Amino acid sequence: MTNTVLIVGASRGIGLELVRQYLADGARIFATARNEAGLKQLRDEGARVLKLDVTDAASVSGLAWQIDGEIFDTVVVNAGVYGPRTNGLQTPTEADFDQVMRTNVLGPMRVIPQLVDALAEGAKLGVISSRMGSMGLRSNGSGWLYRASKAAVNSVLKDVSFALAGKAICVALHPGWVRTDMGGSDADLDVNDSARDLRRTLAALTPADNGAFLNHDGQPLAW
Repeated sequence: MTNTVLIVGASRGIGLELVRQYLADGARIFATARNEAGLKQLRDEGARVLKLDVTDAASVSGLAWQIDGEIFDTVVVNAGVYGPRTNGLQTPTEADFDQVMRTNVLGPMRVIPQLVDALAEGAKLGVISSRMGSMGLRSNGSGWLYRASKAAVNSVLKDVSFALAGKAICVALHPGWVRTDMGGSDADLDVNDSARDLRRTLAALTPADNGAFLNHDGQPLAW
């Protein structure tokens, strides 16, 4: 049976690599991007494309009708931004705060409710988070705005897992420190390996994992 997959935020980095790997495995892929250049790239890869800007309420409100009649076995909510790269208590500007929080937190809170009716029974839903959002694993305060947004999206995912219990298996996923535009060239994990691990972890989820915070290789992470 063909795996039908939706990747939200797929025009670059981990999202784009997930699209490529799922397509190589023969899955039916739906992928979102904000602009025509991103949509063209995804279309050229062979994905079915959806124009979506998670920071725009009108754009998200049109998602449900775009996927009307589709049923997804796997959904990955990947859209995210880092924001200012701080090492101390530099107060973010209102513009930076709004961009990071609207993308990383409000985005999933807008998108996921639009997807509920399109989830297969037992669907796997992963929100790309970061161990930088963990309280228990935190050893420094660099990038505190990004950290705050990922701690918040972990809370969002936990509540989603309660709402969808029995229908979908919902997890927060740390992709690793990945060599992408966001992660930079010094990161320790290749994007191909991160995407491969994330796919394996999603495929192996069981109902007991619902609401978990997992590393890319499937190991549990402290909240």
